[in-house]
Amino acid sequence: MCRWAAYLGSPIFLEDVICRPGHSLVAQSQQAAECKTRTNGDGFGVAWYDTRAEPGLYRDVYPAWSDTNLRALAHQVRSGLFLSHVRASTGSAISRNNCHPFAAGRWSFMHNGQVGGFDSFRRHGDMCIPDQLYQHRKGATDSEVLFLLALNEGLDHDPLAAMERAVAKMEALSRARGTTPHMRLSAAFSDGERLYAARHSSDHIAPSLYYRWSASHQGWAVVSEPLEQNQQGWNELPAGGFLTLSQDKVLVQGFEPARQRVTPDRAG
Repeated sequence: MCRWAAYLGSPIFLEDVICRPGHSLVAQSQQAAECKTRTNGDGFGVAWYDTRAEPGLYRDVYPAWSDTNLRALAHQVRSGLFLSHVRASTGSAISRNNCHPFAAGRWSFMHNGQVGGFDSFRRHGDMCIPDQLYQHRKGATDSEVLFLLALNEGLDHDPLAAMERAVAKMEALSRARGTTPHMRLSAAFSDGERLYAARHSSDHIAPSLYYRWSASHQGWAVVSEPLEQNQQGWNELPAGGFLTLSQDKVLVQGFEPARQRVTPDRAG
């Protein structure tokens, strides 16, 4: 399992989320509090938005706590919208292409969780990705497949429904060819203007996900774990919840992949 943190609001230095808080993302990479694997040292990544439509992307295979380049970048770069992730592999290789966030065009995506038994049906998952998007398939993770399926399902037009359909398709593949737990998901993604997050599980264990408004930063933080222990104001996104954040709106909706009625045959 992994840990991640995202931010939307007035521009801040990346280090204000990644490095500086008492329970920052770097701190969580060494000692997570709400994760089965307390150490998340199988790589890290950051996607940030500035004046271009496409996000900047920096990823590497080193543990986040030992990479001086990450700290230097986080100390200098300011952004009003960014996604950051520390990885604990659930089976795929430790490589730069397998590190989150993933990016395609103006979209970025990161995920904590798993699709049960993905190694046994990876080829079937890859076959669900259409030719026009397969150029973005760089690694071997279930998360990257999920992202590209969501893009194909209409992420540009209806992010909630597109992600529901992508999750339903991957969960159907796991039920037909994989193992339990078929789906555990805590994900964040962005088009450079809005920040979205979803929390879902096929069993009773959904990965943790919180969000909070910061008056000092004038922005929203969306995280796997609160950035300060015992800090007030954190809201837990309920399992089966979908969060949409923009500069002037916060919206929580239901996230129900089951209503998409995807069958294993349709899933590939």
